[in-house]
Amino acid sequence: MHAYLLSQGIKSVLLPALDYMRINEDAEPDYNYISSHLSHLLAVNADADIYITQGFICRNIDGDIDNLQRGGSDYSASLIGAAVAADEIQIWTDIDGMHNNDPRIVEGTTAVRHLHFEEAAELGYFGAKILHPTCVQPAKFANIPVKLLNTMEPQAPGTTINNDADPGSIKAVAAKENITAIKIKSSRMLLAHGFLRKVFEIFESYQTPIDMICTSEVGVSMSIDNTKHLNEIVHDLKKYGTVTIDPGMCIICVVGDMDWENIGFEARAMDAMRDIPVRMISFGGSNYNISFLIKESDKKRALQALQDNLFK
Repeated sequence: MHAYLLSQGIKSVLLPALDYMRINEDAEPDYNYISSHLSHLLAVNADADIYITQGFICRNIDGDIDNLQRGGSDYSASLIGAAVAADEIQIWTDIDGMHNNDPRIVEGTTAVRHLHFEEAAELGYFGAKILHPTCVQPAKFANIPVKLLNTMEPQAPGTTINNDADPGSIKAVAAKENITAIKIKSSRMLLAHGFLRKVFEIFESYQTPIDMICTSEVGVSMSIDNTKHLNEIVHDLKKYGTVTIDPGMCIICVVGDMDWENIGFEARAMDAMRDIPVRMISFGGSNYNISFLIKESDKKRALQALQDNLFK
């Protein structure tokens, strides 16, 4: 590439990522370090037309070679764009932007031309593989738009992600598999304080995040995608009540303007799911999604039903 650019009269400079990309003691990007060191490198090479660098790799707080752990090169691009206050960040992939459903198993999907950063993060977290949920966060905080573009069709408009909202619209659906539901039922929960804290502390002690949660007077249901310590978690939960496990579950996430004052939006999603057995529903935790926990065996049928009812 460097030789080609030279032949075109374009001066390119390689900026080694290890010279400016660093994570801190919490394995999170050190924004101040990245910004100051990258700004210095750009100033030293101010006469360049194009800057080329690596993605994903970095140094840790001890100066050893490490990696960003998630989001790969997309995360690097977002960090760099935020550090240099870019006008726009472009992520090139093999599809014409984020689709409103999974095109691999659902008929009639279309590209979504615009997403709010929060909507993109929800879709990324709940299964839209084109984008990792954390990679847009630096761009969001720096208020820099991100464009998802297609290398196979470079003229396609792709998907623009920014901080602008589209009131009154449902944007897309995503699915996250390999979910396990855990229900703990206990009469000691009734009118008791501190019960949920004890339950959450068990998951925290095994570093196991919770995806969804629903509560009643005498029970609480949660879903997790990391079952590494499932046996230990269940053992500890049994100290407080009867524990039931439902493996092989799937979270279906409907993303859009889901503010609770938008009358009927949640009803449209639930009506589309009327023929699908639903284990849990999560609504109100975010202004941008409503989530359903169902069996993995019902995933394709649920996604197609939502596609047919929400986007046609």
